[in-house]
Amino acid sequence: MSNAKARIVIVDDSAFMRMVLKDIIDSQPDMQVVGFAKDGLEALEVIAEKKPDLVTLDVEMPRMNGIETLKQIMAKFPTRVIMVSSLTEEGADITLTALSLGAVDFVTKPAGSTSLSFRTVADELIQKIRAALQIPISKLTSKPTVAKVSLKIKQPILGQKAVVIGSSTGGPKSLDQIIPALPKDFPAPIFVVQHMPPVFTKSLAMRLNSISELNVKEAEDGEIVKAGFVYVAPGDWHMGVKVVNRDVKIFLDKSDKINNVRPAVDFTLNYVAEIYKSNTIAVILTGMGRDGQKGAFKVKYYSGKVIAEDETTCAVFGMPKAVIEEGYADFVLPAYKIAEKLVELVQER
Repeated sequence: MSNAKARIVIVDDSAFMRMVLKDIIDSQPDMQVVGFAKDGLEALEVIAEKKPDLVTLDVEMPRMNGIETLKQIMAKFPTRVIMVSSLTEEGADITLTALSLGAVDFVTKPAGSTSLSFRTVADELIQKIRAALQIPISKLTSKPTVAKVSLKIKQPILGQKAVVIGSSTGGPKSLDQIIPALPKDFPAPIFVVQHMPPVFTKSLAMRLNSISELNVKEAEDGEIVKAGFVYVAPGDWHMGVKVVNRDVKIFLDKSDKINNVRPAVDFTLNYVAEIYKSNTIAVILTGMGRDGQKGAFKVKYYSGKVIAEDETTCAVFGMPKAVIEEGYADFVLPAYKIAEKLVELVQER
């Protein structure tokens, strides 16, 4: 962006929410609100006229809901969109659909009301808007490719492997290209740490489960880890593993945030690498920040393998870049090539 302020349009059916969002955005020196809309139909007119750099889009609106509006925006005038969602299961489901349709990210309204507590989300909103403004529009309109990997397992595995996948902004779109592509006889457990609030991680697991051959579920405290299962860390909990009577079991943990997030992939990698040693495979996908860098170091210390997502398919090249710059990445691959590499790695002796 040059010195010109980023131009933002707010779409929300609540006049109060429009005011709160305007106050938050206009308080920043490098961005300004240039238009409002109270529903999807009005939004399309305002966006066509104002040609904003970014739109904040309410999920639930009369006349035309957030999803229909987003589809029209992406078809007619592709723009960076941040969804504003309620912390409900329905809101989470719709938001995840929006992310697969090209929305960059989302923020959640605090539960209970559109009260002043939304101002507590102000910092997160501003951070996400700044990150979104760096993303080229072409990345939002690219359609994910899912090539089913049908490599049949060649030989029995000696010493079970484990895969840990960490992602943040843009992660759901990359996960859509990896998990559904894996074969149902994939001989290792997969632990997914996606930076997301509670409820959203459950929706993510259910959505991936519905389009994958593997069993995808939100992780539960104390459950036994099995090959062919994908365990998604629940929002606001760290996910670790421990050995109990020769079984590997998941444990959930409420200790402090790491890298300002919970769940953190560094936490999960730390525990998985301690148990699986050189059989650990880490995958660091798109996202802001450096979560996964320390975990990748631990994986390399035990001679495990690390895959980083290539910049070409990342929405935000933060987390993978941190791993690549430290020299920890064995492979740097676009999202659509990662499933194939995982199938190859889990078969290596």
